[in-house]
Amino acid sequence: MNKVNQEMDRLDSLLPEWVENSRPESAHGRVAVYIPELSKAQWDLLGISVLNADGRYSEAGDTEFCFTLQSISKVFTLILALMDHGEEAVFAKVGKEPTGDNFNSMMKLELIQPAIPFNPLINAGAIVISSLIQGDSAQQKSERILQFFRKLAGNEHLTVDSEVYRSERETGHLNRSMAYFLLDKGILEGNVEEVLDVYFRHCSIQVKTADLARMALVLAYNGLNPLTGEQLIPRRYVQIAKTFMITCGMYNGSGEFAIGAGMPAKSGVSGGILTFVPGRLGIGVVGPSLNAKGNSIAGVHLLERLSREFDWSMF
Repeated sequence: MNKVNQEMDRLDSLLPEWVENSRPESAHGRVAVYIPELSKAQWDLLGISVLNADGRYSEAGDTEFCFTLQSISKVFTLILALMDHGEEAVFAKVGKEPTGDNFNSMMKLELIQPAIPFNPLINAGAIVISSLIQGDSAQQKSERILQFFRKLAGNEHLTVDSEVYRSERETGHLNRSMAYFLLDKGILEGNVEEVLDVYFRHCSIQVKTADLARMALVLAYNGLNPLTGEQLIPRRYVQIAKTFMITCGMYNGSGEFAIGAGMPAKSGVSGGILTFVPGRLGIGVVGPSLNAKGNSIAGVHLLERLSREFDWSMF
C-alpha cells in the first residue's frame, strides 16, 4: 500500500473520533450575529472533508451542512482579478501587508496615506478587488465569479444563498461606509452599490465541506486540478494567494494558526475554513461557533491536532 493511501486510511479511522473530541470546543465560542441570517446556524456543528489527488475523500461530522463562503471567497476573487488585470494593476489598488486590525476596520484607511487597503483579504481590500472583476455589469461580474467557483469546486450546482445575500445587503452598513470612503479617495471606481452587490453575492455563495476541499486541492497543486489535469490558475497567482493566506487568511489569528497548524488557510464568519497541504491534500472544514478572532473555534482545534499528528505544517 502506498504512502498516500496509508494516510487516507489513517484519516478514515481517526476523523470520526477526533471530530467528536473537538466538537465540545464550540461551547467556548458563538455564531456570527452581525449578519442576521448567519445567527440561525446550529452552534455545535462540525464537519471536515479531506481530498487527495486520486479523488479519494476522507470525511467525518456534519459534512452535509450547507454554508456560505463569506471571506473564503476573497482568495478566489483576488485570483480572478489577477487573471483579469495582472499584478501591477491589482496592487496599485490594494496592499500586501497584514493590518493587525479587525477584518472590518477602517481605521488605517484614515490614518495611512494613500488610503489603499492593506491587503485583499480584509473587507475594504476585497471590496476594491470586487470592483476589478471584468464585466459590463454587476450581474455579469457576479456570473463570472460564480462560474469560476463552480469550475474550481467541480460543482455546477453552486449558487448564491439568496437569504444570506439579502441579509448582508440590508445590514452591511460598515462595508457601505468603507466603499464610499474609498470612492472619495479615488481608490474605488464605478458605482458603489453595484460593486457592493458583487461583493455581497460572492460572499453568499453556498458550499459544503467537500466543495471547499476540492477548491483547496487546486491551490495545493499550484493551480492544477489533479483530478482532470487542467491548469485552472496560473502558478504565480496561486503563490500570491498562498502567501496572503499564511499572513492574513485567519484574520488576527493568522500568526497563531501558522504556529499551531502551519498550513495556508482562509476562514469565513459562517464557520468555514479552507486549507491544504501543498502537493498533497485539499481540506474543507465547517464549525459555525467562532472564537474571538472570527475563526471556527472547533475547526481550528481539529486542524491543529491533525497537523501535529500527520506532520502537515509547512514550517
